[in-house]
Amino acid sequence: MRLLHTSDWHLGRSLHGVDLLDHQAAYLEHLIDLARTERVDAVLVAGDVYDRAVPPVEAVSLLSETLVRLAEVTTVVVTPGNHDSAARLGFGAGLMRPELHVRATVDGIAAPVVVGGTDGDQVLVYALPYLDPDVVRRELSGPADDDVVLGRSHEAVLGAAMGRVRADLARRSAGVRLRSVVMAHAFVVGGEPSESERDIRVGGVDHVPAGTFAGVDYVALGHLHGPQRVADGVRYSGSPLAYSFSEQHHRKSTVLVELTEAGLVREELVAAPVPRRLADLTGPLAQLLGPAGDAHQDDWLRITVTDAARPPGMYLRLTERFPHALVMQHRSSAGSVAGGAVAVSAARDPLEVAEEFVEHVTGTPATPGEQAALRHAWERVTAAERSA
Repeated sequence: MRLLHTSDWHLGRSLHGVDLLDHQAAYLEHLIDLARTERVDAVLVAGDVYDRAVPPVEAVSLLSETLVRLAEVTTVVVTPGNHDSAARLGFGAGLMRPELHVRATVDGIAAPVVVGGTDGDQVLVYALPYLDPDVVRRELSGPADDDVVLGRSHEAVLGAAMGRVRADLARRSAGVRLRSVVMAHAFVVGGEPSESERDIRVGGVDHVPAGTFAGVDYVALGHLHGPQRVADGVRYSGSPLAYSFSEQHHRKSTVLVELTEAGLVREELVAAPVPRRLADLTGPLAQLLGPAGDAHQDDWLRITVTDAARPPGMYLRLTERFPHALVMQHRSSAGSVAGGAVAVSAARDPLEVAEEFVEHVTGTPATPGEQAALRHAWERVTAAERSA
C-alpha cells in the first residue's frame, strides 16, 4: 500500500503581503500528478488546509477543485487543523463522493477510513481532527454521567483519542495483524518549530509525547512546517511552501509512505516545487548593491543594512536592485543604544513579550498571578480566533 502524506497547505495565506495562491495551486497540481504517477492508494491531508477559519472565496474554490481532481485518482482523507474551522471544512461531508473523506468531528475518531480492497490488502486510517482540549475534553472523558473529566492538555485528549483507536484496532484484528495509520495535528515532543505556526498552548503546555501514538504503523502529523521525523514511524510532512524566513532552509516536500504486511517499510520525501527561494542578506548597502547581491536578484529577500547611519535613498536603491525584496531594515553595526526600542518579531513567544512589558512598566518581574492572568487572556484570544 502506498500513501501520500501532506499537511499545512494554508490556502489563502500571504508572505509579507505577497499573495501565494498561485504558488499553492502549483503545489496542488504537483500533488495530483504525483498521486497519479505513483499510483498511490490514498492521499492524507493532516490539517490546516486553510489559513484561517473564514477563508477567501478563491481559496475555497481552489480546495474544491483540488479535492474533486484528487478523488478521481485515489482515496482522499482530510482533517482540520488549528487554523481551520472544523464545522466549515466538514460541512456536507456525508454527501461527498465515496473516494473523499473529510473527518472533522470527535465522534468518528475510532471509525477508520478503510483504504484498499480485501482484508489482506487494507490499511486502516484513523483520521483525528485537531483536538482543542477546552472543546473536546468532556466529550472524550467517557459517559455523560461520569464525574471524571480529562485534564486540560493536548496530551490528555490525544491520549484518550488514541485509547479509542487502539481499542477499535484490537477489536478488528482478532489476532490478525492489521496495518494502521493515524492522522493528527499536534506539537509532538522532539519536533522543531518555525516562526509561522500558530501557538496552540493550553494551560501553558503545547507538547505531546511521541509515545502517545504507540500501537500503529505510521503517524501522519500536521502543524509544524518543517519536514521531520520525531520518532520511528512518526513524521511531519511539513508545509508545501515556506511561510516565513525561518523556513528558508527547509526542503519542502510530500511524504511517500509504503506499507507491507510487515508494517512500515518506506518513507520517501518527494521535493515540492519551489516558486522562489527565500534568503537573508546582511551588510553595508554598498556591499549588498555590489557583487554580493548578484545571486539573489530573483529571491524573496529579508535585507538588513548595517551602515553606521541609515543610507540616503536606501529603500528605493534596494527595490531597484532587488525587485522581490520583502523586508528591508536598517540596523547599525554599532549596535542599538542601551534602553532603546526592542524589535518584536513573530518568532517571539507572545507570553514572554507580555511579561517583559509588565516588568518594563512596573519595574518588577510579573508575579505568578499576573503570569496566569496573561496566559488566560492569551488562550481566550486564540480560542476566539479558532472559532471565528
